[in-house]
Amino acid sequence: MKRIVILIVFTLVTQALFAQKEKGDIRKGNQLYQQQKYKEAEESYRNSVAKKDQSVEGNFNLGDALYKQKNYKDAQTQFSKIAASSNDKNVVAKAYHNLGNSLLESKKLEESIDAYKKSLINNPKDDQTRYNLAYAQKMLQKQKDQNKKNKDQNKNQDKNKDQNKDQQNKDQNKKDQDNKDKNDQDKKDQNKDQKDQDKKDQDKKDQQGGQPKMSKEDAERMLEALNNNEKQTQDKLKNKKLKGVKVNISKDW
Repeated sequence: MKRIVILIVFTLVTQALFAQKEKGDIRKGNQLYQQQKYKEAEESYRNSVAKKDQSVEGNFNLGDALYKQKNYKDAQTQFSKIAASSNDKNVVAKAYHNLGNSLLESKKLEESIDAYKKSLINNPKDDQTRYNLAYAQKMLQKQKDQNKKNKDQNKNQDKNKDQNKDQQNKDQNKKDQDNKDKNDQDKKDQNKDQKDQDKKDQDKKDQQGGQPKMSKEDAERMLEALNNNEKQTQDKLKNKKLKGVKVNISKDW
């Protein structure tokens, strides 16, 4: 995929732009700027501004030096001040162009688009500003699309979380019910076992208390005793019957 490179154009204000002679501090700052010594250039430009606050050249180039040091916040302040104070459309257009670049680097896409549009109002023929405007608009649309995608993903994730939570609740409820049913059944089984055991214990108690257990020898002896008693009783009855009988002796005729 071809990478889009934004055209960031900074113009060091020269005599062609401002019909005035360069001062020593500005000239020194320009030399340092060309050597990419942006911090030192910033100091020289600040010196020129301190001596003459209305120096458009010094203020403009100071903004450029701040930008090169990635001090976008102060650069934005500097370019905004130039755009608001100058009556020269060419200067205002360049100030808004560089303000747009500073805002773009700060990810303030909507504000950078507004700055580029203001630059084109003052200089409609600036193709570089028009390119940067199109680039910022494309980045803003991409950002919106990404935000929408993230929002949809978050929505789907929340939906999935809710569904998972509902399923987990259902599973937990089913598990709780299964455990309850199992506990109830275990309790029933325990009660049944206890009842069976109680019945066995009662049957055993009844057998031991009501009918003493008798050995085979005891049973035979008891049966023999009963038979002997019955025989003695019969003999007594028989003797009694014999003693009570009257004998009649008949006479001979």
